[in-house]
Amino acid sequence: MNLLEIVLALPAIGFILTMLIPRSQDFAVRAFALAVSVVAFLASIGLATGFQFGQPGQQFVHDFVWISTPEIHWHVGIDGLSLWLIILTTFLTPIAVLISWKAIQHQAKEFFAFVLLLEFGLIGVFAAWDLFLFYTFWEIVLVPMYFLIGMWGHDRRIYATVKFFLYTMAGSVLMLAAIIYVYNLAGTFDYAAILSQFQSGQISLNHTEGTLLFLAFFVAFAIKVPLFPLHTWLPDAHVEAPTAGSLMLASVMLKMGCYGMIRFCLPMFPAAARENAWWINILAIIGIIYGALVAMVQPNMKKLVAYSSVSHLGFVVLGVFSFTQMGMDGAVYQMLNHGISTGALFILVGMMYERRHSLAIKDFGGVATAAPWLATVFLITTLASVGLPMLNNFVGEFLVLQGTAQANFTWSAFAAIGVILSACYMLWMYQRVFFGNASDDLKHHMPELNIREWVCIAPLIAMMLWMGIYTQSFLPAVSETNSRILAQTSRAVISAVIPAGGARHAR
Repeated sequence: MNLLEIVLALPAIGFILTMLIPRSQDFAVRAFALAVSVVAFLASIGLATGFQFGQPGQQFVHDFVWISTPEIHWHVGIDGLSLWLIILTTFLTPIAVLISWKAIQHQAKEFFAFVLLLEFGLIGVFAAWDLFLFYTFWEIVLVPMYFLIGMWGHDRRIYATVKFFLYTMAGSVLMLAAIIYVYNLAGTFDYAAILSQFQSGQISLNHTEGTLLFLAFFVAFAIKVPLFPLHTWLPDAHVEAPTAGSLMLASVMLKMGCYGMIRFCLPMFPAAARENAWWINILAIIGIIYGALVAMVQPNMKKLVAYSSVSHLGFVVLGVFSFTQMGMDGAVYQMLNHGISTGALFILVGMMYERRHSLAIKDFGGVATAAPWLATVFLITTLASVGLPMLNNFVGEFLVLQGTAQANFTWSAFAAIGVILSACYMLWMYQRVFFGNASDDLKHHMPELNIREWVCIAPLIAMMLWMGIYTQSFLPAVSETNSRILAQTSRAVISAVIPAGGARHAR
């Protein structure tokens, strides 16, 4: 068992042991879940310190045949793309536990156990190099999030949970069908072996096969991003979810879709990806502008932040399908940035809900008078979200727009409208919530940040500054992996697609 498997095993073991703790030991449940998540984060830091940044390909690899018939491998490993996403997951999980310390009183044991199970599934998604194993972790993630929303959500939680489940399962079924089809061609689920067969010409797809397989994978990932018009489940899920659920959903779960596009859609089906990029980029631009416009008219803070995710993640899809080094680097960096800044927004909105028991913007006003430190932290997070230079989102958005401009300047020009609109809706929300005259009732229910809340939010503020100023801490590993994926895509696009009616595969 290598370090990656230890990071993967810790939350799984923590989930089992948490379920074994007596329900009456409420503090022990919370403390144990926090301890496991902190240890997992510290172990994941070892992945970064031990990662060979100049070395291409997978690292911390463990590959053996798990099931012989059909041949399924336990094949895990990381590269520059998955490294930071795993660390993002382990970084945010202790914060999710801490932010729920007081908010979750009902069935706390199950809640914190599901948070650890969610962490296990998310790490597995980013570490798996076998398609069957990847799909297994992909579905594992669905289970704890289903219960987190359905059991600890707000008034319309059942509606939001069912909608979330149906959307995600619809995409998952398509992906499963495509995975089975690819297995019948390749004779293995091992992703590295499949990719080698595609690139060497051992497996050749005609135009129809390549397009349909690409679309099956892409739709599953687009639902998870979510890409317009497949986004309608997201605002409902966010509004009804508890704060920890919104944090993990926005910061990490949505990145599963973006990760899948880069990891699987581009290298396996490069010709179909390039052929369909034009309408995908149009949908991404529509999502950027539409998400921003709808966010601007939201009366609910949480729904506003949810629609901002639709807008911001449109930049990620746009960068991926620009097929430029700068655009893809910006897309991956924006995935990380969004995890930090939007996660912080959901945490802060959750803190305000715990004080005021309302998410309506009209129920606030003058919060800066009652809680100046809360207002300060919220302002920094707001400025990061709108892409202020020296803060993290600026770097990702700039790289995406620059890379997209290299591919198609018109796309970049329209996408830039979203940057302007994001400043409008975020700053307008901030003005209405934090400025003006504070009522006596609001002053009474709006205390300053306590120590636990500072511990939750301070690391995120530090990361906004670090990622905005010292980007070279993260970009070299990302750039190396993206460069290799682009090279695979460019080489394979010439040979991977053969005329319709040609030989399907050569085994």
